[in-house]
Amino acid sequence: MRFKSRLRELFRIGRGRSLARVIQELRPKMIGWVSYFRKSEVRITFEELDQWIRRKLRAILWRQWKRPWTRARELERRGLAHDRAWISATCGRGPWWNAGASHMNQAVPIRYFSHLGLPSLLQELQRLAKST
Repeated sequence: MRFKSRLRELFRIGRGRSLARVIQELRPKMIGWVSYFRKSEVRITFEELDQWIRRKLRAILWRQWKRPWTRARELERRGLAHDRAWISATCGRGPWWNAGASHMNQAVPIRYFSHLGLPSLLQELQRLAKST
């Protein structure tokens, strides 16, 4: 809970910044947290935190896109069909809901975050377990 609250502060600050910069600031905190809790055998916690962090980052993207036109264009650019992109972009639901929806998971997959340098808590845990 404390880790999530610390990350929330970074996410609030990150709303006006590029996603790469937010991830750059997030990375040391994530790696430090995993290193501290590496002896823990609660794998599900690491998986849930990974999912939560990616969803928060997708919500930041959704907020940055601001207008339905921009959202539709970005979703199409990232591989969604024209009709699906427009239906998703004009959806009246909020950023958190859209960040968890299938259209954002398809448009902004895990490999996109890996490309930007976001570490996976679970993969980092497995890497540390192999090294000891």
